[in-house]
Amino acid sequence: MSITTRIHHVAYRCKDAKETVEFYKAALDMDFTVAFAEDHVPSTGEYDPYMHIFLDAGGGNILAFFELPQQPEMGKDPNTPQWVQHIAFEVEGEASLLAAKARLEAMGVAVLGPTDHGVFKSIYFFDPNGHRLELAANTGADAELMELKRVAPLMLEEWSRTKKAPRHAAWLHEKARSGRGGA
Repeated sequence: MSITTRIHHVAYRCKDAKETVEFYKAALDMDFTVAFAEDHVPSTGEYDPYMHIFLDAGGGNILAFFELPQQPEMGKDPNTPQWVQHIAFEVEGEASLLAAKARLEAMGVAVLGPTDHGVFKSIYFFDPNGHRLELAANTGADAELMELKRVAPLMLEEWSRTKKAPRHAAWLHEKARSGRGGA
């Protein structure tokens, strides 16, 4: 059993705190709950003025951002593809996923998907800071999820030895490609 009870918050950097709050409210209906602003970093004491904002992502999950106006412009890891690092939020179901896609597109946000992953479907888009976001609707049956959990250690061990994609859960992507990935 984990010594943790849940994620308290996840923090990222933003270009503009106000714009970030407005986007997450308009796009995902997240409430802006808390703001901290200091000239000195509490943990290190160093001078680095910041605005730290907190948004309610639902279910007790908090998404936070730091605006750091005196730091160099934020960048991305040039060695990591942009599809890798992202924040994924769960939505109620496929109808909610499609409604969110329509809402985002009406705001002028470019949306990729839905993409069928076999046990969930997702859409992808970027926030004003360049962070990739995913909305996911679960579609998998309990038996499928149990099978994925069963083969996870086997897959990890094979991957660790070979660095080649194990085939233990190939049925997952075949199901998605064949269109049997849910309604």
